[in-house]
Amino acid sequence: MNIMRSGPLIRRPKSLRKFSKQRKNLYIATWEGVPATIFQVLLQGQFLTGFLLYLGASSSQIGFVLALTTLVNIAQIGVAFLIQKLPSRKWAMVTCVAIHRILWTSTGLIPFILPKDLWVVTFIGLYTIAFIANTAGAVLWSSVISDLVPARVRGRYFGIRNTVLNALGSAVLYAGGIVLDRYPGGQGFFILYVVVWIFAATNIVVLFFYPDTHFEKSDENKFLPMFKKPLHDTLFMKSTLFLAAWLLLQNLTVPLYSYVMLQLLHINYQTLSLLNVSQTIFMMGSFYVWGNLNARYSNKRLLLWTLPIIAASSLIWGLLSVLPMLLVLFTAHIVFGVGVGGFNQLAFNFIIGDTPKKERPMYMAMFAALTGLSSFFGPLIGGQIYGWIENWPHWTQVYGMQIVVGVLMLVLALLLGRRILKDE
Repeated sequence: MNIMRSGPLIRRPKSLRKFSKQRKNLYIATWEGVPATIFQVLLQGQFLTGFLLYLGASSSQIGFVLALTTLVNIAQIGVAFLIQKLPSRKWAMVTCVAIHRILWTSTGLIPFILPKDLWVVTFIGLYTIAFIANTAGAVLWSSVISDLVPARVRGRYFGIRNTVLNALGSAVLYAGGIVLDRYPGGQGFFILYVVVWIFAATNIVVLFFYPDTHFEKSDENKFLPMFKKPLHDTLFMKSTLFLAAWLLLQNLTVPLYSYVMLQLLHINYQTLSLLNVSQTIFMMGSFYVWGNLNARYSNKRLLLWTLPIIAASSLIWGLLSVLPMLLVLFTAHIVFGVGVGGFNQLAFNFIIGDTPKKERPMYMAMFAALTGLSSFFGPLIGGQIYGWIENWPHWTQVYGMQIVVGVLMLVLALLLGRRILKDE
């Protein structure tokens, strides 16, 4: 058969070729998340807390480090303006992300090249600079990804992407816990950092394959008018300020869970990993559910539904007074995973879906700055409180804080959340 004659019949239509390119971009965005997830999982959460304890950090210093990542989000306001002047978002994104990856991974060299009295202060310095670069990269990545993912599939795509990456993160989390239990101290952290260095480099390389998409710039070319755009959006500001207040309460305790379990409950890394894996598994399942609900209900309404779930996860810690420890901790982590999975996904959809496209970078930056400022003070205050109550009865440190915070979050959700996060 002469196949050449039937060329016009088998040639892909233009619409299919266009769809294939779009699908290719979504695959790149998903696969880029693989090394990024491995890199981040092994450097944050329980591993970050454990490494800081190994370096000799106090509870207040740990709280400060955990809070730094959100404080630097204030810089996103300036970045949102500056990216309007960039000829290419892609290469600026690659540069900022690369600086973050390189500086954060370099913290693993601290115990090998510096005297012990400089370990903590050097870590904080490198960590701070790394996350200043990361906050710029986050604005650029969010701007690029919002253009890559069509609005009609956004909820489902991020649900699937988050599910896949969190499944990977669960496996890495558990494996990392086993490594630290089998090789305690510096040897275990050295092994983790070797893996981190490999996947940080891989992540930087994969970023090169992102497309340099067309950027619809703001109609404003001066900083002050552009800055005022989200400030004059009453509905956006009310929702953002409420969520900032919520995150202030939530972060009084949640970032310090690992500290409580490692230092006060004396749980080993493998058990702690299993707790976090259970949280991640239920978070993954919730992504699919919240993504499908998002096709029927608004982002703000679903955000409201997540709040009592998160508050309940904090209150569950109080059951440590009457029930077996591991049963309570697994339940609390599972409930938190369901709630926070929906919260994070819907908050992201809110800022990239319910905001004007041309002004979206500044809206994203304003949201990140306000919620970041409150999230900064959360673990910072929480770490100080744990220092103040160090000599109080043991139960106040283990679950007393969680009960108080859970009650406050529930009151905030019922009194203000119902009024602010409602459909207009």
